[in-house]
Amino acid sequence: MESNSGDLHEPIVQSQSQPEPVSSALEDVLSNTELPYFSRMWSGMVIELHTLFWLAGPAVIVYLVNNVISMSTQIFCGHISNLALAAASLGNTGIQVFAYGVMLGMGSAVETLCGQAYGAHKYEMLGIYVQRSPSNNPLHFLEANPALASMTISGWVYMIAVGFNAAASVRVGNELGAGHPKSAAFAVVIVTSTSFIIAFLLAILTLLLRHVISYAFTDGTTVAEAVSDLCPYLAVTLMLNGIQPVLSGVAVGCGWQAFVAYVNVGCYYIIGIPLGVLLGFYFDLGAQGIWSGMLGGTFIQTLILTWVTYRTDWTKEVEKAKNRLDVWEDMKEPLLTN
Repeated sequence: MESNSGDLHEPIVQSQSQPEPVSSALEDVLSNTELPYFSRMWSGMVIELHTLFWLAGPAVIVYLVNNVISMSTQIFCGHISNLALAAASLGNTGIQVFAYGVMLGMGSAVETLCGQAYGAHKYEMLGIYVQRSPSNNPLHFLEANPALASMTISGWVYMIAVGFNAAASVRVGNELGAGHPKSAAFAVVIVTSTSFIIAFLLAILTLLLRHVISYAFTDGTTVAEAVSDLCPYLAVTLMLNGIQPVLSGVAVGCGWQAFVAYVNVGCYYIIGIPLGVLLGFYFDLGAQGIWSGMLGGTFIQTLILTWVTYRTDWTKEVEKAKNRLDVWEDMKEPLLTN
């Protein structure tokens, strides 16, 4: 079979039609100064929510369904014994969080480039970004049970925020690539607000069910009482998780991965974990102290991301996206040569 290097520039799958370009309807509405301010905001919100839920809905469902696999394992093990629940929870949580964190980090650069390239109508670059992505490479027990059960619930609800994280990355990347600064800023407000409202409602539901929620995992009354005591911490965690992952998705859409990495390291490993160890072990507050420390780190991280996002000059971000895509477009070379 004969081939040449030029063939490697061709798409693997030929398509007779181009993808639908990013609509400028939202940017047009937000830029129309003839309309009253509230009319612009209302029309923009309707347009953005329609786009957002078409993106976030499938992602949320997929993440929730995938998480149910490990969650159901913990539920079944919990009704066998508390020891089995602890073992299953620790195993699932440790392996999944580590693997998911690695793959999410490796794929974040592709989200930035692909989202912005799609918005800029540079569809031929999508395959090149994916091909060069490193993400193509393979990759006291009773006392612990209340925290594990609570964290399992938190992890399941967190999947909703992860779905909105993906939607935020796509929306911001698309609008920046399309040269729509107002739409990008508006999309950030809508996706963050929507995710927080959902998280707030789930936090209230958690508090209302605090005395019975643990019975899904275990029949023990001791664990149920301990989980009830941890539910206020769980509720605060759910609300913070309604904001922080979404703002991280915004950062990915803008290409701020390095900045977010520094913020994560500083907030969790310099503030959160040491504070949790101090409260949990030195002051003998146990799981509540450890959780409080981690909440402190997450809260500071959320504040930093919120402030940076609020101060963002979206017109400059559009220019950065254009420059980033121009650099990569100049690097279009075959991965293999004869």
